[in-house]
Amino acid sequence: MGWRVTVRSGPRVVKLRAASLDEALDLVEREARVLAAGPRRAAVDLRMRSFTPQQQVAGRVELAGPRLSAGVDVRGDGAAEAWTGRLRRRVVAQEERESPYDALRRVLRQ
Repeated sequence: MGWRVTVRSGPRVVKLRAASLDEALDLVEREARVLAAGPRRAAVDLRMRSFTPQQQVAGRVELAGPRLSAGVDVRGDGAAEAWTGRLRRRVVAQEERESPYDALRRVLRQ
């Protein structure tokens, strides 16, 4: 079956495929770093609420494979946050001196 990597940035959606989990994780990291290096978001003020760049998801890189769903959200300020789960996303806690990409690799290889 293989692994699917979906990159979402605004209305743009790109679908990629990988043969192995390691190759798919490399694709996730590469695409998320490209999104993080992109333009930053400004704060959004609505009538009842405002959203800071840290609260906005500027881009998402999703990884889907055999009985697995995970990915990385890139925030409006360029920060990245790894998550797992399909319906209920759970943020992957980073250990000391660990990037979100390393944390995702650690959790998926367990």
